[in-house]
Amino acid sequence: MVPLDVSIIVVTYNTADMIGMCLDSLGLDTDPFREVFVVDNASADGGAEMVRNRYPRVHLTVNKENRGFSAANNQVLPLCRGRYLYYLNPDAKLTGPGVVEECVRFMDANPQFGLAGTRLINPDGSLQESVSWRYPGQKFAISEMEGLKGKIACVLGASMIARTDLIRRIGGFDEEFTLYGEDQDLCLRVRREGYEIGYIDDAVVLHYGGRSERQSLPAEVWKKKSTAVYLFYRKHYLPETIARIRRADLCKARFRLLTLKLTMPFTRDRAQAEGKRTKYRAIYETLKPLNSEGGN
Repeated sequence: MVPLDVSIIVVTYNTADMIGMCLDSLGLDTDPFREVFVVDNASADGGAEMVRNRYPRVHLTVNKENRGFSAANNQVLPLCRGRYLYYLNPDAKLTGPGVVEECVRFMDANPQFGLAGTRLINPDGSLQESVSWRYPGQKFAISEMEGLKGKIACVLGASMIARTDLIRRIGGFDEEFTLYGEDQDLCLRVRREGYEIGYIDDAVVLHYGGRSERQSLPAEVWKKKSTAVYLFYRKHYLPETIARIRRADLCKARFRLLTLKLTMPFTRDRAQAEGKRTKYRAIYETLKPLNSEGGN
């Protein structure tokens, strides 16, 4: 196989209205040193057909069922010829023709970084939060995090570049994570291989966010997020650490639900308050069965 600089992977699910914007921003016809893979997770909106018809250079894989974000990315990993993997969400677009090149230059010049995220901006041009300095529940898990290199804990998986050989060595994304938490888990495993996580401020990507979950109810989304974060805990934290975190999370959820109930009649922004109540009720309902089981 002819080596390339970068293999770009886009996993899509019912984002036909966004995937064209994303692919158009990649400059597929101008750069012979990159390849693009699109994995469609059984979309029902005609997006796969649109990609097949409009983008002949794209390597398209169409799944018969929704395999989840992690599994879909791993699905094409054996086919990638690039020295680097660039993971990009379908609801994101590069803001200029040199974004991918800037990512490659950064990684070539900084061998200590195994994976790096880019600057993400919102549609209004404001900075989107995409860098985390701590992992979920890390204040309870001091001993579990000893010896990690670098200051950044993880970057948002909407736009990130990684060394292909490293990702293959650690087995790609953990496929137990279907939508949330997979980027945090991958970044931690990269750091445990002795690498740092980087941030490329000069590579700017516009990210809309949340497009694949537009048809999900808010309570469902929060339950998925809660389930994913506890999967992260079970993988990386000691049982006694998880127990402490769970007690703290349940206490916080109960407290917030009580205060929201008491203040709801007096609040000016009922929609915001209802959103918070939905969030903490979903978290409480997710964690209560785990707590009653007494296990991990």
